[in-house]
Amino acid sequence: MTKISELKVGELLPEVKLPPVSRLDLIKYAGASGDYNPIHTIDEEAKKAGLPGIIAHGMWTMGNLAKLFTPYYEEGFVQDYSVRFKSMVFLNDVVTLKATVKEKEDHALRFDVAAVNQDGKEVVKGEVVFSVY
Repeated sequence: MTKISELKVGELLPEVKLPPVSRLDLIKYAGASGDYNPIHTIDEEAKKAGLPGIIAHGMWTMGNLAKLFTPYYEEGFVQDYSVRFKSMVFLNDVVTLKATVKEKEDHALRFDVAAVNQDGKEVVKGEVVFSVY
């Protein structure tokens, strides 16, 4: 595995493809986060809210994006992390996580990050600053 500090501008981290989003994933996340909004776990409530079905918590998707950096925590840490939610994630969606080096400074790399569904649609887009020890 390449060290994160050896990456150059324009290079990508290995993509992470998540398993299909399951109801159990969202129930577990609701319990862990305290976000019990029923649009995330109960079909009828999501439909009452005008949605075609339950949707994943935006923060569930954002949290999963951090998995891109897990293999590199011995080299440094995520110093800054910001995202914009662009679209909804539904049950059974397959989300792929991506990161590209945007800038490189002495002890920090700035990445463009994105979560993309199985149709190639960006659902989350953002930026991560990873500081190297």
